[in-house]
Amino acid sequence: MSAVLLVRDRRVLMVRARARDVLYLPGGKAEPHESDVQAALREAHEETGLRLEPSDVEPFGTVTEPAHGQAPGTMVAMALFLVRPGGATDAASPVASAEVDEVEWVTSADADRCPPAGVETLRRLVAAGLVD
Repeated sequence: MSAVLLVRDRRVLMVRARARDVLYLPGGKAEPHESDVQAALREAHEETGLRLEPSDVEPFGTVTEPAHGQAPGTMVAMALFLVRPGGATDAASPVASAEVDEVEWVTSADADRCPPAGVETLRRLVAAGLVD
């Protein structure tokens, strides 16, 4: 699994997937031919319409947490890629695609609406001074 971290105005972009009750970071599973960063960029485009290049992001670590909605003991490891400030992405407005019901700009106050990997990611973004 991999995800994109797009931060604006001290908030991070998250999506609510169809028929799901929690907020997720834009991202997903890699196809057999993809790297983690390629998968994160493809999924972010599919879910939000954002067009990002590998040069637009930098690694932000990996979170390993219990998988939401899976059998107890099932863990998810998610590689995180932070979108660098500036460039065309600052002018782009993410929109919900056919895959997601909505996009939201989230702070740590929204952690109760996130699965464990999202909660840990918010904690790391706050610790890095990027998100409130």
